[in-house]
Amino acid sequence: MKRLRPLQGFTLVELLVVIAIIGVLVGLLLPAVQAAREAARRMSCSNNFKQIGLGVHNYHAAYDQLPIAFSGTADYVNNGQLARTAVAAGAAMPANNRLDLSIFVGLLPFMEQQALWEQISNPYRIPAGQPGAGLLFPPMGPDPNMGIGTANNNHGMNQYLPWLTNIPTLRCPSDPGVGLPAQGRTNYAACYGDGINFLHTGPSNIAGVVNSNRSQRTRESCRGVFVARSKSGFRDVLDGLANTIMAGEISTDLGDRNKTTAVMQNSGVDATQTNPLLCRSAVDAARPKFWATPAPGGFALIGQPEGGRGFKWANANSVYSGMQTILPPNSEICTDQNAGGNAGVAKEGIMPPSSRHQGGVHVLMGDGAVKFVTDSIEAGNSSSPTVTNLAGGLAAGSKSPFGLWGALGTRASSETIQGF
Repeated sequence: MKRLRPLQGFTLVELLVVIAIIGVLVGLLLPAVQAAREAARRMSCSNNFKQIGLGVHNYHAAYDQLPIAFSGTADYVNNGQLARTAVAAGAAMPANNRLDLSIFVGLLPFMEQQALWEQISNPYRIPAGQPGAGLLFPPMGPDPNMGIGTANNNHGMNQYLPWLTNIPTLRCPSDPGVGLPAQGRTNYAACYGDGINFLHTGPSNIAGVVNSNRSQRTRESCRGVFVARSKSGFRDVLDGLANTIMAGEISTDLGDRNKTTAVMQNSGVDATQTNPLLCRSAVDAARPKFWATPAPGGFALIGQPEGGRGFKWANANSVYSGMQTILPPNSEICTDQNAGGNAGVAKEGIMPPSSRHQGGVHVLMGDGAVKFVTDSIEAGNSSSPTVTNLAGGLAAGSKSPFGLWGALGTRASSETIQGF
């Protein structure tokens, strides 16, 4: 007689065990996949920064100077509304950008953005179908602080498309911010040093008129690679290009009251210059990455909705495309009553770099190297006054009180850089 072969298969228990094992393996795999994706995004972000660094060096090779922060055409009539106005063909062209252009405008031809540069550097006629169609802007465009509304000749009335263009090289893939109310986001910012005073003006006003007092204060407190409305070059970086931060990474605002992207203002006048920790008491103790809701007495969020961090790549103001080495990376951004603001937008204050990466930010050194700086970098005394002529401030020529972090942000403070 033939022996019957038993039926082969899995029991229900065995099948459940296999499913459970597969579930555990998938659970272990997903975090690894996410980490790998973030590593790829971080590498792409670093590569963008390298392209910017290469652009800066090529710019310097071409013009024997660095691109100027707060450059452009002077507001010769000192009228903000006129600075944003386009005119009909054949008429005089009074519009100007009020000397508010960021370093990225001049860098466009060196970042493979020649077509956008041609639009900006030549007269620009508003195309059909856009607000203000047929009107003409002069070379270098209008005030980059234009908003998206219809009042005061903003983009809703006379749309200047170049300022609204998103540039891929200026975006970090780890930052999810997209769209309005931003008008061309940037995740990279010029380093303005370890001071605040006259950071947004330099030696001249928006009409290009140089003032001796303003010039002196600028020399004292504006100690970064880039100084507002001032020419500079690699020869001015006496501490060495490899020891000096040229630019840093910034997160863009998502509208979530994040302390690194939403600007908190204190009612104190010029108080951030003598107390960089001025706004720390407004941070939510239960959620330390965010501002408290509602803000404590004496504090208020400003610049909403269009004045968020990184919202205008063409605008040189610190909140949009600048950073300082005062507080460590991913610290809160803060301003005071004398913010030098226009329509509630902060133009100066405490503006540390920030990122969506875990534990730190990318910085671009003067020699073109890109390094990752952790949030725990040695940053000296964060409550120390900055170098300023105000009462209680540090005297001109003082060693940076902000430790290694502050020393990396200054171009000629004669401080030794070790362990970086």
